[in-house]
Amino acid sequence: MKNGRRMFLTPVPEAASYEELNARLEADCRTRQAGHSGRHAETIGKRLAADLAAFRPLPAVPFEPCEKRVARVSSTALVRYRNVDYPVPVQYGHRAVVVKGFVPEVVILNGAEEIARHPRSYEDGDFVYNPLHYLALLERKPGALDQAVPLQGWKLPEVFSHLRRLLEDRMGRKGKREYIQVLRLMEVFRQEDVAAAAGEAIKLGAVSFDAVKQIVLARIEKRQPVLDISAYPHLPKPDVGSTKAADYGQLIEMGRAA
Repeated sequence: MKNGRRMFLTPVPEAASYEELNARLEADCRTRQAGHSGRHAETIGKRLAADLAAFRPLPAVPFEPCEKRVARVSSTALVRYRNVDYPVPVQYGHRAVVVKGFVPEVVILNGAEEIARHPRSYEDGDFVYNPLHYLALLERKPGALDQAVPLQGWKLPEVFSHLRRLLEDRMGRKGKREYIQVLRLMEVFRQEDVAAAAGEAIKLGAVSFDAVKQIVLARIEKRQPVLDISAYPHLPKPDVGSTKAADYGQLIEMGRAA
């Protein structure tokens, strides 16, 4: 306080994220260390150093600034925390879990395993979606792909829609299941890597889940993909004829002309 006025966070700062706000506050605090407070002759930075020297050591395990609650996963793979529903992978249905409520996010644990992490919502009765958590269930029921509420509004690169059309044109219902398997690759790999692999598979004409998987693995491992051409009967078969002596004569004539 100064002259009865509040000095800290005045004016109230605006930031796009907590990370940006924290970085700004840290920079302001470091700048403030060169100044003085009250009637003390030493700078704030020197007084801080003296205080730190007198502090006890920090605990071996860092303190987690969160609220912990025990909850149970519903039959629809949802966990409720402070009247907001957060999804987890469907295989954890009906299990007891631990919910950690941080200021910016919510983390859900099954034992010591982290099974979900979501941006925290403060809107009462809200429902936070994560389409990836429902793909395992949709793989068993591919007919529900277009009606699944958690997938509504899921914005994916256009290459995924192109791949789906090709798969369903060639394989019908099986193609829809293979498309869901391609989407499930994003449970492990980055979306941009899967999208790039899907685009390369389309260019090669090797349109299948196996091809996309092999290409994305090769992309991660920085090697050339190895595909079994017998697995893609729709590709045109190469016709390699036997070499004749006259063919070499044509090459000689072409060399002379050049």
